[in-house]
Amino acid sequence: MASCCCKISSIVPLFVFFLLVSSPIHTARETDDPHAKNQTLRPQEELQKLKISPDGDVIDCVLLRHQPAFDHTQLKGRKPLVPPERPNGHNPKRMMMAAEDFQLWRRSGETCPEGTIPIRRTTEQDMLRASSVASFGKKSAKLVRRDTTNDGHEVGATELVVYFSLLREEVGYVSGDEYYGAKASINVWAPNVTNQYEFSLSQLWVISGSFGDDLNTIEAGWQVSPELYGDYYPRFFTYWTSDAYQATGCYNLLCSGFVQTNNKVAIGAAISPTSSYGGGQFDISLLVWKDPKHGNWWLEFGSGILVGYWPSFLFTHLRDHASMVQFGGEVVNSSPGGSHTSTEMGSGHFASEGFGKASYFRNLQVVDWDNNLIPLPNLKVLADHPGCYDIQGGINAVWGNYFYYGGPGRNVKCP
Repeated sequence: MASCCCKISSIVPLFVFFLLVSSPIHTARETDDPHAKNQTLRPQEELQKLKISPDGDVIDCVLLRHQPAFDHTQLKGRKPLVPPERPNGHNPKRMMMAAEDFQLWRRSGETCPEGTIPIRRTTEQDMLRASSVASFGKKSAKLVRRDTTNDGHEVGATELVVYFSLLREEVGYVSGDEYYGAKASINVWAPNVTNQYEFSLSQLWVISGSFGDDLNTIEAGWQVSPELYGDYYPRFFTYWTSDAYQATGCYNLLCSGFVQTNNKVAIGAAISPTSSYGGGQFDISLLVWKDPKHGNWWLEFGSGILVGYWPSFLFTHLRDHASMVQFGGEVVNSSPGGSHTSTEMGSGHFASEGFGKASYFRNLQVVDWDNNLIPLPNLKVLADHPGCYDIQGGINAVWGNYFYYGGPGRNVKCP
């Protein structure tokens, strides 16, 4: 899943070598018996605690039918769906790195038995960091992002009333057509986040509806969020909303909605390894696409690892298609001391520093109406405060559509 890129040049590498996750994964310790892999959990084993992860997480193996998604009235009593056909043109490469190497909790060879999924345990401390129980695991509606089309809106977000804060964004996007999915490889770093009330993330957005109360989004990527997780590890995350972050949706599996089908990926768990400045570069591949038969939106993490799906009934506009796809980075600026935050985006370095120093997105694609994975038509890039964080796009034969982005936040050029 994680891939390693060797440094070739300071701008665009001519050749990139990737170490990718293998889908054949070695069996869990609790199923070392060759006859055990087809066994199911007995009732008394419905919740099975794994040992604590190196990052302090406790991962529980929960029966598929007992995951939060099935608390939803429209899912009660149902079974997870069979995975659909991938988009045409999607050819996962043979993966060479063991899957346990891309998340810290897998480092000791742990996994969950078939018929269960791994869920990061929510602790009392996690809840206490939230401003309220109702807001735990949710983005604030005050952080609603603005439209990136040329209609007079600024890229970024509305002002945060409580902290007088702003979202800062550097994004590449396509709009003006019907989109049925998106794919990208996203460079993973561990950016500095100044305080508990800020975050730094890199993700893709599948968007429909207006940027008002009816905004529908599906989101996936990596984030550093000390408020949500209690630490500064970059973590794989998902998000969804159907009403502009007001009442619906949540991060990861913290509410009913996303249906996880995979027993080897823990949503919300730390990603490892990460990229280093001037050293090894690692990225994760994400694919979100709409199943043409049932209309649900599926998520693939890495090369061929299906994580699960967002049922179509969760949405209004996204029941049909997306009208915009965005890729990029985002930070919250809480203006500590009245100055711009020093929270970093991506690697914490500007796009002009190029490969090995700046963060990147590569191989940007969308899914068309006929379930074909195609290169981005007319990729546009925008930066709302280029003195703080910036972005530079390009295209070549190795990376397809790509861009470098990020920055340090507060500096002499950042107002």
